[in-house]
Amino acid sequence: MFRAVAQRLSAGMTVVARNNVQRQCIGATSVRAYGKKHRMESNEEFDSRYESFFNRPEIDGWELRKGINDLQGYDLVPEPRIISAILRACRRVDDYALAVRSLEAVRDKCGPRLNKIWPYILQEIRPTLVELGISTPEEMGYDKPELALEDVHDM
Repeated sequence: MFRAVAQRLSAGMTVVARNNVQRQCIGATSVRAYGKKHRMESNEEFDSRYESFFNRPEIDGWELRKGINDLQGYDLVPEPRIISAILRACRRVDDYALAVRSLEAVRDKCGPRLNKIWPYILQEIRPTLVELGISTPEEMGYDKPELALEDVHDM
């Protein structure tokens, strides 16, 4: 089917090659039609959009995972109010493991500033964690490998 479309698009197009030999040119060009200019979304609008997405009462497990995955694709650490909305959504769909994994993902997003950002996030989401009965990865021992051996240089 694609070949038929390409042939219809290129019908009648000829190209003169090096030795004045005419060849049929098969190819299609695409044109991007940009309509209205899109304005940039402010940080507050971004946060509100994701917070309202996760606060929807009818959200299901697939949508929740998709939203978390999309959010992790951005080069940012989510605001504590978005993280609290994610934890509440995990409680609504009854997925404790997803709540802990999302906390792990946020912790990993902190990168080299883990010691500055992660304590602030924990301080801000602590009431939500207590309300929902969710343990942090550090409280569960997930911050270090289960079978980690002591470093030989520390023995």
